[in-house]
Amino acid sequence: MTATAVRPPSPASSGVPGGVVRMPFAKAITAGLRAALAGDEKVLLMGEDIGALGGVFRVTEGLQAEFGEDRVVDTPLAESGIVGTAIGLAMRGYRPVVEIQFDGFIFPAYDQITTQLAKLHYRTSGRIDLPVVIRVPFGGGIGAVEHHSESPEVLFAHTAGLRVVSPSSPQDAYTMIQEAIASPDPVLFLEPKGRYWEKGDVDLDAPVGVGAAARTLEHAAVVRPGTDVTVVAYGPTVHTALEAAKTAADEDGTSLEVVDLRSVSPLDVPTVVASVKKTGRCVVVHEAPAFHGPGAELAARVTEECFYALEAPVLRVGGYHAPYPVAKLEHDYLPSVDRVLDAVDRVLAH
Repeated sequence: MTATAVRPPSPASSGVPGGVVRMPFAKAITAGLRAALAGDEKVLLMGEDIGALGGVFRVTEGLQAEFGEDRVVDTPLAESGIVGTAIGLAMRGYRPVVEIQFDGFIFPAYDQITTQLAKLHYRTSGRIDLPVVIRVPFGGGIGAVEHHSESPEVLFAHTAGLRVVSPSSPQDAYTMIQEAIASPDPVLFLEPKGRYWEKGDVDLDAPVGVGAAARTLEHAAVVRPGTDVTVVAYGPTVHTALEAAKTAADEDGTSLEVVDLRSVSPLDVPTVVASVKKTGRCVVVHEAPAFHGPGAELAARVTEECFYALEAPVLRVGGYHAPYPVAKLEHDYLPSVDRVLDAVDRVLAH
């Protein structure tokens, strides 16, 4: 990873309205994209139907009319070509933000992302930076058809040279998309599409990119303090973990500490380790299959760092080692509050 980053402008300096606004998760990303576009003329958006239509989920709605067709570009249906073009633009000094319509559509671009985008900085001994952001609506919960509810983050987290991050709240969606764009590194920005319509307060004046923007992206956050069990989640499952923590507290007083990982790669191991050393127990939750999933790496790290503090094995709650199911079965496939609480009961039984 490279060490320098562009500091995003404040909303006031970029001409974007400030203050605290309640908005859906998707519109918080829109606001972050608008601030980035207004603050740096080298930022541009690319993707299928992102212009006049505003994207499948309307995340880029209104941005082409505001910034023009040269900066919000409707592309052909060709994911490999889109990412390849973004790589060339980045080499010429631009900061392209690519939208992949759905998670399952990213695979035609997999070669470009993993063999070119991820490796050119290393291959050139640091002479070339590739500040490319790839926005990917990911995860399930929307009743979609095949190839529209995947969680492929581990495939990219395994590839050195990529940052893989996922916000879990409208506030993080607003700030993290700007930090991702300001980062000199290529970033996969995973947006939990099942949470797009959930609303939250967004401080449009919140600091963005304090210090090196790339470093802020990789910091986990303790979003609910607790004493009995650490529950680690990211993206769509943070909400599930928080619901489980509330239920556990209401039912029998069990205190769950919820850590929002925010970054799948790199991992903020120190924040997780500090929490687990306090609670002595850990459950990792994600929608991706548990088998060879991101939680396996985290469980191994926690076991190594917290061996003498652990009171029970680290448990994982994830999707099953099977293709994503049809819509009527997806809620049996996805981690639920009951499945999280079952894992909590198992670690407390030791």
